[in-house]
Amino acid sequence: MTSFEVTPIGTVRNDRTDVQNSDNWGAVRSTIVVDERFGEACLQGLEGFSHVEVLFVFDQLAEREDYREPAPYRGRADLPPVGIFAGRGPRRPNRIGVTSCAVESVRGRELTVVGLDAVSGTPVLDLKPVMAEFQAVDVRQPAWVSAMMADYFRD
Repeated sequence: MTSFEVTPIGTVRNDRTDVQNSDNWGAVRSTIVVDERFGEACLQGLEGFSHVEVLFVFDQLAEREDYREPAPYRGRADLPPVGIFAGRGPRRPNRIGVTSCAVESVRGRELTVVGLDAVSGTPVLDLKPVMAEFQAVDVRQPAWVSAMMADYFRD
């Protein structure tokens, strides 16, 4: 396979530092500081959107060594085993995360969002405004996912 190099566009700043604490992200307020190479107007127009998709790297956790065998989600024996691409966990190929976050404010190269599930210092790969036309309409998922995620974005 061909490989490629990606350079972060910015960094997450917030009060969360524990990569093992994986719940209660709903009220987390994060500021994404975009690199100066993009200029002071790089976020102009984003304030008109209610949400932004943040693509980032789970850089503080290692990838799994073997992806071939399904494993219980989050390592929990009470959850069914799933293949690596049936989950959103951080220990995955390329360690890329993506979260749709509420836009709170835009100021120069600083974007403040609510609900980003990334710890302080996390490299940000890209930002994309959430547009209704790109969103799934009738999302379907197993019942165990809803139960497991009940506290994930809790305040």
